[in-house]
Amino acid sequence: MPEQSSMHFYLNWAKERIDEMDAALASLDVKADQAKAETKVKVDQLLVDLKKRRDEFQTALKAQAEAGEAAWARAKVDLEKQWNGFEAQVKTYFESVGKELEQQQATFKDIAAVQAKAWREAADKFHVAATKVAAARRADIDAAVKQMKSDASEAEARLQKLKQAGNESWSVFSAALEESRKAFDQSNQTAWNALKGALAPKS
Repeated sequence: MPEQSSMHFYLNWAKERIDEMDAALASLDVKADQAKAETKVKVDQLLVDLKKRRDEFQTALKAQAEAGEAAWARAKVDLEKQWNGFEAQVKTYFESVGKELEQQQATFKDIAAVQAKAWREAADKFHVAATKVAAARRADIDAAVKQMKSDASEAEARLQKLKQAGNESWSVFSAALEESRKAFDQSNQTAWNALKGALAPKS
């Protein structure tokens, strides 16, 4: 159980990134079909590049599926670089061919929805793991899960507010998503630390 539970943080982190990539690609694919002839080739190439980055990330993730915590910690550094490359490519897309505010808003909404779902799923996973820990050692985990759910509600409210504003640029949307992603990572790490502490043998 401890080794399996140690994967919660990494798997939650990786799944959130993959889901964001898929949401961005799905949103951009819709607009690619509507692209004007003069930009269609560039749009298609950017989408090919994004899909390639997503596939490389997913392949690297699958290679780590059975790895231990130390291997995951090392692999996460490389996965972060791949994630950053994907994000940079999305930014390039919006700066070059996806300048329509409507498309940026649609993509933001899709990614924000995926982030909110990731928060809920991660909190649920930690809650399930917490039920397997002796009652005397559950208080920290329960507190971390409660905090994660609270943080999720706050992040979702901030993203909803930005969605309703409606006239922001991709750089504003991207910054909000990044802030939410960092909060997710921190909350995910806090919950994992609490779970790890509860699973540690008593001395």
